[in-house]
Formats: sequence, structure tokens, C-alpha cells
Amino acid sequence: MTTAFSPAAFTRAPKVPQLPTMPTGWPIGSYDTYEQAQRAVDHLADQEFPVQDVTIVGVDPLVVERVSSRLTWGKVLGSGAMSGAWFGLFVGLLLGLFTPGPSLLPIVIGLISGVGFGVAAAAAGYAATRGRRDFVSQSQLVARRYDVLCQPRNAESGRDLLGKLAMSHQSGF
Repeated sequence: MTTAFSPAAFTRAPKVPQLPTMPTGWPIGSYDTYEQAQRAVDHLADQEFPVQDVTIVGVDPLVVERVSSRLTWGKVLGSGAMSGAWFGLFVGLLLGLFTPGPSLLPIVIGLISGVGFGVAAAAAGYAATRGRRDFVSQSQLVARRYDVLCQPRNAESGRDLLGKLAMSHQSGF
């Protein structure tokens, strides 16, 4: 068993390519979700399989943008005021450190200035879109399926281990 303190934990892994390169290896499993592919590789690691030979590849990538809310002037200005207030408070506290004597004046000035600049910056940014993006969303990169590839030297044993894992899930264990 390999633990965080065993010598195997400190061995050098093969160098990961710095430039985008096509993955190599033979397919040993294919899954509908990344979580399933990750669980398969975790199972291989639990079986002391050389996981440094394994790659998870997302096939047929898609960019999914999930819209979460409508954007209004009120939300834009409120958000700008809040982010400006935090920044202004930070600057005010820094200025307060260098002001002789106990004085709240630098903090108050920083806070008010931050709110003003935050509102102005948010309003300018939103006005520049001219209503072409009146919503808030989060983008996510997903794939239609996730293949687990393995270098040929260990592909057959990896495929056997993943086959046993699939059989154990089908039989209800």
C-alpha cells in the first residue's frame, strides 16, 4: 500500500508535456461523466495499478453557459458599490496605519471613495454593453463522454481491473 510517507510517494512522475499534445494510449474504459471516470482511476490506484500510465480524456467537448439571473441597473450599481466598498475599506485601513493618532477619517474617506469609484466603474462597464448582455451566467467546459486511456504496457491489466469494477456494480455489491 502506498501512503503519503512511503518512498513510492516521492518518486518522480513522468514529465507532463508543457505544450498541448494529443493523448496516447489504448482505451480501457469509457464513462458518461467525469465523476465516473475519476472513480475508475481511483479504483485503479486502490489496486496499486501504475496510474502514471493513465489519462482521462474528455471526448466531444462542449462549452455550456448556464444563465443564473437577469441583470438590471440596480444589481449592477449595487454590486459596484459593494466591491468598491471592500476595496475602499482596505485602502482606508492601510492609510489609517500611517496616520498618527487614532483617527477613523482615512477609513471613512477610503470607504466613500471606494463606493464612488466602484459605482462609476460598474456603470461605465454596463453602459458599454448597451443592453446586449442583460444576464449573469457561468460557463463550463464539459464533454459528451470521458475515456480512460492507458499506455499499452499496462492496458490489458487495467481493462481487466475496470471490468471487475463494472461487474461488481452490476451485481449490487
